[in-house]
Amino acid sequence: MESTTKAEPPLTEVNNNSTKENGQNSAEETNANTNANTSSAKATTLSGLRSGKRSIPSPITSAHAHTAADNRAMRRIIAEDPEWSLATVPLLTEMCVSHIVNNFAEYPKLDELLPKYKAKVLEKIAVDLPLKVVAHLVTDEGYWKRCCKAGWKVCDVSKYGNSWKRMYFERHLEHMIEHFVPESTDTAELMETLPLASPYVRQLNIIQLLPPVKEEVIRVKDDVSDAGSEAGSDWDGPQMDHFEFSPVIERLPHLEKFQVTYGVRDCGMNFEWNLFQFTQRDCLMLSKCIKNCTTLTSFQLHRSKVDDDKVRVLISHILDHPTLKELDLSHNLFSDPGARGIGKFLNGHSQLVRLNLSNNKIKAAGAAAIGHALKRNTTLKELNLGLNRLGDEGGQSLCKALLENATLEHLILASNEMSEPTAAAMAQVAIHNSTLRKVNLSCNTLGQDGGKQLQEGMEENSTIIELDLRLTEVGQESEYCINQILKTNKERYREQMLAEQVNLDR
Repeated sequence: MESTTKAEPPLTEVNNNSTKENGQNSAEETNANTNANTSSAKATTLSGLRSGKRSIPSPITSAHAHTAADNRAMRRIIAEDPEWSLATVPLLTEMCVSHIVNNFAEYPKLDELLPKYKAKVLEKIAVDLPLKVVAHLVTDEGYWKRCCKAGWKVCDVSKYGNSWKRMYFERHLEHMIEHFVPESTDTAELMETLPLASPYVRQLNIIQLLPPVKEEVIRVKDDVSDAGSEAGSDWDGPQMDHFEFSPVIERLPHLEKFQVTYGVRDCGMNFEWNLFQFTQRDCLMLSKCIKNCTTLTSFQLHRSKVDDDKVRVLISHILDHPTLKELDLSHNLFSDPGARGIGKFLNGHSQLVRLNLSNNKIKAAGAAAIGHALKRNTTLKELNLGLNRLGDEGGQSLCKALLENATLEHLILASNEMSEPTAAAMAQVAIHNSTLRKVNLSCNTLGQDGGKQLQEGMEENSTIIELDLRLTEVGQESEYCINQILKTNKERYREQMLAEQVNLDR
């Protein structure tokens, strides 16, 4: 017999059929339950009527009988209110903090708050509030850090005693002075800022000073050579005095360090030589300021075209300055007359510890004047005469002075056109001087003979720990032997420092 096989329906058809059957079964069950519930409700009502007592319907049956009682079947309606918010109402304390922050400029409240609320206010108040409001009221370093970060991209707080508030006020005052145009800028804002900044300012670094704006002078000469233009002749525009520091310096009772450059940065195509003039009146007014500032310990006037006459005016005002420890007149134009004035300063009641005269035009006569002052000076520890024109005569004058000096520790004579005679004199200094620690003779053609003499002198020295002989042509053998002696001296010096520290700890 042949067995007949019946074809199976597709899987989708089976699923559809089963779904339909389940739907029919569930519908039938729902209708049956509804009918049963209705019948039971009617039966309950009839039984209650027959018994003559009022019956309370069952909550289960009534819930199914009345769809309004079913929350799932009810339609939820929410009013379309644009101000409707499901967020919780903020705390009253938070609302008070926000109100104080928003009205801080008119009603500054800080000291009356508890510490936790005070911290919240300081985190939220704006960094552009008027200085008269926050200068003396806000002492929190976090707020002043935000002010500094908002004002400048580079903020090295270590240069300001790790104080963000001091950094802000010093840089803010510097910016006002550097962009002050004499005879044009109103001084009212600067005068209002000084009382607010004075308790916090310890140093000023002025990198530019703008001249007054004056009408262009019609030049008479037409055949001007390029050399004359580069040199900056006297008739190239009128002389223009710069910002006067007297009203500022006298209102800064804690000023200790003052650096200034008379010139204009980023002048571009508007370059003129008169933008870089340090006039006689500028020199006189600045000298008086330095003289009257009795708290100043460091003064720097560099890249300002200071000549011999201006150096002598400056020195005449600071001869008896009681607190000045550091003087920097580097990158200027003075020569031997100016150096003689500085020598007179070192000979008097000077308290200088560091003196920087690098990159000027000092020659042998100026070096001799400074050397003569070093024989009697008992305070100077660091002297920089690099990038001058001392020559061998000037170098020998300084070396003779160092044979009698007992305080100088660091001497820089780089790039001074020195040769073998200076090396021989320095070898004698290495033998007889016991206080000198660092010497820089780089970029001087000392030669191999000079190197051998330096080597002989260093063999009897035990105090010099640094001797810069780069580009001096002293020879590899001499340089190697000197470096070995320097290593030994450094180790001996390190042991001495450790022993002194141990004694101090005891």
